[in-house]
Amino acid sequence: TRALTRSNAGRVIRREALVGLLNGVALAAPLGGATALLFSPGIGAVIAAALIVNLFVAALAGVFVPLLLERLGVDPALASGTFVTTVTDVVGFLAFLGLATLVLL
Repeated sequence: TRALTRSNAGRVIRREALVGLLNGVALAAPLGGATALLFSPGIGAVIAAALIVNLFVAALAGVFVPLLLERLGVDPALASGTFVTTVTDVVGFLAFLGLATLVLL
């Protein structure tokens, strides 16, 4: 619909980042708490932090990838799903393993 323009891109990016962060915190609290109870507090903290990072980056990728594809002349509706999923998967994997390495070793 071409609703995202240069004039409103900053506002949309800030809003999406805030929503991603709030979703991350809202989901990380119960999941991290349950993991801490079932396994250990360290693993619960790693799971919670990785979830917050992953949802925050996913929200930003959901805005930046279509903007980048549009700028490159590629139809964002056709290609962004693949790129956003890839970014989310890679960042989630690296966030979990990186945080686990830092916290648990």
